[in-house]
Amino acid sequence: MFKVLKKLAGKKRNKRPVGSEDTLASQASTKDQSISYQIEDNIKQMKKIFRYPDNQDIKLRECKIGASEKRVAIFFISTITDVRTIEDSAIGPILENKHPDATIKEMIATQNITSLSTLKEAVQNMNTGNAVIFIEGETSAYAFECANFQGRSVEKAENEVVIKGPKEAFTEKVVVNLSLIRKRIKNEDLMAETVTISTRSKNEVFILYIRNLANEKLVNNIKNRLKNLDVDAIQNLSLLEQYIEERPFSMFPSVLYSERPDRATSFLEDGHIILLMDNSPDSLILPATFWSFFHTSDDHYLRFIFGNFARFIRAGAMFITIFISAIFIAVTTYHSEMIPADLLLAIAGSREKVPFPVFFEILLMEIAFELIREAGLRVPNPMGPTIGIVGALILGQAAVEANIISPIVIIVVALSGLTSFTISDVSLNFALRIIRFIFIFSAGLFGIFGMTSFFVMGIFYLTSLKSFGVPFLAPMSPHYVASGDTIFRRVLKNENLRPGYLKPKDMKKKSDEAVK
Repeated sequence: MFKVLKKLAGKKRNKRPVGSEDTLASQASTKDQSISYQIEDNIKQMKKIFRYPDNQDIKLRECKIGASEKRVAIFFISTITDVRTIEDSAIGPILENKHPDATIKEMIATQNITSLSTLKEAVQNMNTGNAVIFIEGETSAYAFECANFQGRSVEKAENEVVIKGPKEAFTEKVVVNLSLIRKRIKNEDLMAETVTISTRSKNEVFILYIRNLANEKLVNNIKNRLKNLDVDAIQNLSLLEQYIEERPFSMFPSVLYSERPDRATSFLEDGHIILLMDNSPDSLILPATFWSFFHTSDDHYLRFIFGNFARFIRAGAMFITIFISAIFIAVTTYHSEMIPADLLLAIAGSREKVPFPVFFEILLMEIAFELIREAGLRVPNPMGPTIGIVGALILGQAAVEANIISPIVIIVVALSGLTSFTISDVSLNFALRIIRFIFIFSAGLFGIFGMTSFFVMGIFYLTSLKSFGVPFLAPMSPHYVASGDTIFRRVLKNENLRPGYLKPKDMKKKSDEAVK
């Protein structure tokens, strides 16, 4: 009986769904066809490809050239094209044409006209918002630009806020994002190449780099990774990042995310490569080191002293958010002799009625803080302050009065949580928050010795990471000739070198005469 059922199941698995592969194959062969001399054949094939008229936003306009009486068919997708432009710049001039020998490019002189030889090219142009014109008796079709994709206008950056400097942020339109970058880099060597990265959705990625700066091996490496992707659809850069990163299970990111065009431009001028896509209000910067996640745009917009002071505060906050909870657990549990007597008595007095060990208190409050943070992100904006008030005041105060948590633990956890907000990069912020929990467990099990062991292993792990061939801790470890912009930055006029780990074609930001 079991064999019979297994045989029947095998037949069902091997049975090909009706019209699946055959339909795909027929569609592929149809698209590869050349433009027919008979306009009726072209109309029939385009209707078949786009399932017209069942596909409601596919439009067909048929008319005749005014002088020659030749039939004309115009296909376009109404939701992503400017219909008024088609009416005024295509259909109107065609109907009013009085010259029998006039070409379509002469009739539609105001538009960018492209000649097409296959149905595949016609389909690709329609999917990008262009209108396609078929003319009776011609073996070429014509596409003219009339795309009108809807999107947001240029707004302020939400995640990377600066005190000084420009406020513009990327939008979901890649054309607008390219414009924002070219507004800042008026250079003919700025390259914007495209690679199609998905087989079904035909999503395109723009690869931006400065030709006489970027390392050719690095550019080719990134191009090859993008071309070798074999997926149906990648809709935005957040998904693309997970496909091209070298270590998907790594705690630390290897690709830098930025929604600011001024920051992307500064990386381009150092020799990095930038990726842009439609539907993504951000950019991906390749390669990325630890210091690029640590830095912010404000560091350079502020004066030398102020910028370095901000970095000092941020570096201290980063260590506090990682270590303060773990150190409190380790010292109070295993190394109480390190605490001054008066402080030890104060801690013991505050914990006199608390029935739980310090490890459990810290872990409970850290989890509660993460829950409050996540809830504040997901609830509607008007309810955000309410979540903070309920979590910070009511929950914390009630826990202390109920003798479940000691007051000093509330202070430690609050300090740990607040300092984590100084790290603006989302990926690095998540990494530090997860590492904080690992240190809490290591301190709860082995005290200071467990924390030290884990810290040393973490340093070894960081030195082994690479981002597209570039060491993660460069230029500090290993040392490279560079501007020295790591923990503290130099005076701007003394930053004369580009990052050596990128191996740019031109290392100097200024010529020798300019430096003199």
